[in-house]
Amino acid sequence: MGLAFIDRSLRTFGVVLMIFLPFGLYYLGTFPALAIFSGGIWGMLNLLFLSKLVKVSLRPEGADRNKTLLIAVFKFPVLYAAGYFLLMIPQFEPLMLVIGFTGMLGIIVLRALSRVIIQVNDQPHKSSNAQGMA
Repeated sequence: MGLAFIDRSLRTFGVVLMIFLPFGLYYLGTFPALAIFSGGIWGMLNLLFLSKLVKVSLRPEGADRNKTLLIAVFKFPVLYAAGYFLLMIPQFEPLMLVIGFTGMLGIIVLRALSRVIIQVNDQPHKSSNAQGMA
């Protein structure tokens, strides 16, 4: 599992959120559905910036300090302040926000479990003829 796993998980969760939104609005009501949706978007942004931070700070040629600082400044104070203000919205129940915040974790766990159960290998399969010729 590499960084492409995170990108695919982000796309999957984005699709799940888009499918959830109309049904959530109908069945849960406006504010609970918007709370879950907002928490999910926050969770996606958090993971996106975390993966970007890892990519620019842990490189073989060394960390790009300017990009690392820029991403860290945006991720930690700005994104976490936005999460705090989401929790302070009186119409948003904290439980609904927490469901949205942790939805990304649920997608990652389910994707990892499916890879273990199905035993998916990211490497291209080599045919037996190609192995015999080499």
